[in-house]
Amino acid sequence: MTKLRETVKFPMNEANKLVAGLMKPDPKTYWIDFLLSISLGWGGFALALLNPWNSLFGVVGVIISTFALYRAVLFTHELTHLKSGTFKLFRFVWNILCGFALLIPAFTYHGVHRHHHVHDVYGTKEDGEYLPFGAGNPFGIIGYMFLIFILPGFFVLRFLILGPLSWIFPSLRKLVWGSFSSLTIDLSYVRPMPGDKDPKAIWFLQELAACAYGWSAIALVWFGVLPVKALLLWYGIAVLIFLLNSLRTLAAHAYRNPGEKQLSVLEQFLDSVDVPGHPIITTLWAPVGLRFHATHHLYPRMPYHNLPKAYELLKNGLSDNKVFLEATRNNLTDALVRLWRDASVADKNK
Repeated sequence: MTKLRETVKFPMNEANKLVAGLMKPDPKTYWIDFLLSISLGWGGFALALLNPWNSLFGVVGVIISTFALYRAVLFTHELTHLKSGTFKLFRFVWNILCGFALLIPAFTYHGVHRHHHVHDVYGTKEDGEYLPFGAGNPFGIIGYMFLIFILPGFFVLRFLILGPLSWIFPSLRKLVWGSFSSLTIDLSYVRPMPGDKDPKAIWFLQELAACAYGWSAIALVWFGVLPVKALLLWYGIAVLIFLLNSLRTLAAHAYRNPGEKQLSVLEQFLDSVDVPGHPIITTLWAPVGLRFHATHHLYPRMPYHNLPKAYELLKNGLSDNKVFLEATRNNLTDALVRLWRDASVADKNK
């Protein structure tokens, strides 16, 4: 890992005072944003389904559906950070309208992502959301991008076939849960079996519902209620969503830690990335506050709708903002180019 200057200091107390009033989530914002996104997403899907692939309406439908469903999907990130026991109805509706239909029920991200924010886990080999691309693995970046074509099929296999089989065969259950039940970028990550404090019954019901949604869609096509195009469209849009999310994920961190070292809070911040960019364009590929990923790592509990304001307050209000701005990139291209450059340089120096 690129060694950080030992003398670097971040004015954390000053930063805390600047953003102290931005930690409370606004339920109205969550509901309006999500319901608008999911309505546009499935509305665009219907538009694409009812029109030829190469028609104007067909193409526009795919574009609208991809970006809107992508935004709706990424509310799963917020669900993991919202205080346990809150937003219960919102969590339920998110699963009903988004998580089950796209075969990514909330449990697939719950716990896994919070682990990513644990100080002595972030960037280590125990972190399922981290791979040391920037520490000398440039071609690993390319390999990671190719996964987008098979990931939707992976989730179909997991929830429609392997999941039900694992209910029957306990020996298969440990494998399915450990290696096929988490939204991570490290495919070698093994998720621990649910503990006594985990909501095992709720997670099972979510798994069952995702299975029911998937087989229901296949049944509707089998009996001629929906055309085969519906399944192809679902798969194609899922690939596009994974493409956007993969690019966003690569731009979210510098990934400079080989995995052996535990990082300080400051090191984790400087290994993360803010891309304020264009308020519309950047929000399309990094929605729900995720363009401010470094700021998010400073304040994981801060709701997404307050991150833009927090970034501006820290940028303009800190007496010395040099360290804070070291985590900022100009745009997606800048973030990806820097990641590739770091990876290439580290690879040559091995």
